[in-house]
Amino acid sequence: MQVCWIVLIALFTVHYSLFTSAKPVKRGKRAEDKRVYLVHSDNLHYDQYRYNDATILHGNVHFRHAGANLYCDSAHFYEQSNSFEAFGHVKMTQGDTLRLTSDYAYYDGNAQLAQARYNVILKHRKSTLYCDSLDYDRMYNFGNFFEGGKLVDGTAVLTSDWGEYHTDTKMAMFYYDVRLRDKKFYLTTDSLFYDTRTSRAHIVGPSNITSGGSHIYSEDGYYNTKTEQSELFGRSVMKDGGKTLIGDSVYHNAKTGVNHAYNNVIYTDSVNKNMLTGDYAEYNDSTGYAMATNRAVAYDFSQKDTLYMHADTFKIFTFNIRTDSVYRKIHAYNKVRAYRHDVQAVCDSLVYSSLDSCMYMYRDPIVWNMGQQLTGEEIRVYMKDSTIDYAHVISQAFSVQMLHDSVHFNQISSKDMKAFFQKGEMREAQAIDNVLIIYYPIDEADSSLILLNYQETSLAKLFFENRKMKRAWTNKSSGTMYPMTQIPPDKYFLPGYNWFDYIRPLDKDDIFNWRPKKAGTELKEQKRRTPSAKNNRKK
Repeated sequence: MQVCWIVLIALFTVHYSLFTSAKPVKRGKRAEDKRVYLVHSDNLHYDQYRYNDATILHGNVHFRHAGANLYCDSAHFYEQSNSFEAFGHVKMTQGDTLRLTSDYAYYDGNAQLAQARYNVILKHRKSTLYCDSLDYDRMYNFGNFFEGGKLVDGTAVLTSDWGEYHTDTKMAMFYYDVRLRDKKFYLTTDSLFYDTRTSRAHIVGPSNITSGGSHIYSEDGYYNTKTEQSELFGRSVMKDGGKTLIGDSVYHNAKTGVNHAYNNVIYTDSVNKNMLTGDYAEYNDSTGYAMATNRAVAYDFSQKDTLYMHADTFKIFTFNIRTDSVYRKIHAYNKVRAYRHDVQAVCDSLVYSSLDSCMYMYRDPIVWNMGQQLTGEEIRVYMKDSTIDYAHVISQAFSVQMLHDSVHFNQISSKDMKAFFQKGEMREAQAIDNVLIIYYPIDEADSSLILLNYQETSLAKLFFENRKMKRAWTNKSSGTMYPMTQIPPDKYFLPGYNWFDYIRPLDKDDIFNWRPKKAGTELKEQKRRTPSAKNNRKK
């Protein structure tokens, strides 16, 4: 009886101590359960001698771990190491956005790492990755594939030897023998980043791209497989047929064929042997339109010597493109200056048409050929086999030839003038209507000037040889001859004479230096007569 009381007193003391001295326990976050759970298996057995501590599972095996479900035909479950090996029709799902299938997999629950092998397919939203070896890290949400892999994103297909795919950022990284195919687009490189959210590929190494008939080389740039637009940097090169476009940055749209290039731009047409440079250029490979501005220069290297031409803006228009009757027009406007060893020119605007091989020069045009200067309201230069054939000066035509003493000048002024060339040298000149001539015959014995021959006529023809006037023909002319010692001071120059040597481009670098005519020497355009409406009426 005494023992029972002692026991009761002891129990009361313990309970009293618990209720009076114990502190309340704070409820914290529930510890994350890292255990791999076996949900189902048709058969289960142990074989300690063959499989050590593994549990052998057969038939409709189902595991669950940290929000993921894993299925297979059979498995070896290592409960102590919190891992398992899966065999046959292996499948892992995570939510409704990720699905991983393979023939075999090893899963480490502690590291949350799935090592999938053979016929591996990773589906994530609209993207699918195919490979034979994939390590998928669930903790950091990325898969690392090797021994070759293929990512399919819509119509885009990427392949490489090795790479990564991040399911959280939707970014894929491909390395070694990378190939991207999409519709008419094909890219090869060694390093490529691809954003499946925006279908945007980032080139980070030497890369070659083909799109339709165009080829692009770039070491840094972006390509969007949905919009078919490229953004290329670092002196990327784009080729289309015989045309090449280079720039510090180049923007290409495969759908529209429009290209934009910025800074140190070079556009080359190897077929027509010309080139455009500037700090900004456009080219449309669908329409054949091209434009260059900001220190723009046009080069023509169809001849032995290259022609350099500068203007504020150049534009090229192509007509009847991709037909046998194709032709082009080049527009150069505002402060045009051109230089070649044998010819130089200045005007405000210029148009060249390959249809008639004619160069039209407007607003105070001046053309120099050796010691010859041509001016007028409009000058048309016709080419044949890329060399000058003849020139037509329209209205207020004036030809000046500086003689060997650099003091005296042969001069012709007329309403219109035509000059005919052979092998780049003038062989004949025709002055038409209101013709005034100052001509100095030369003594061939000592090359001295004999006299000044002044003539007025309605038509004159002058013939040249070795850049020297040999003879002249006039139609019903009147004039006067003055011995060299008896020339009146006012007869040395025709009305309207000017020698614009201070404007003439000196070399290919001088084309950038615009020098206008001196005040008062600008050519004032004369109104040309047109038939009146009264004269056109039928009587």
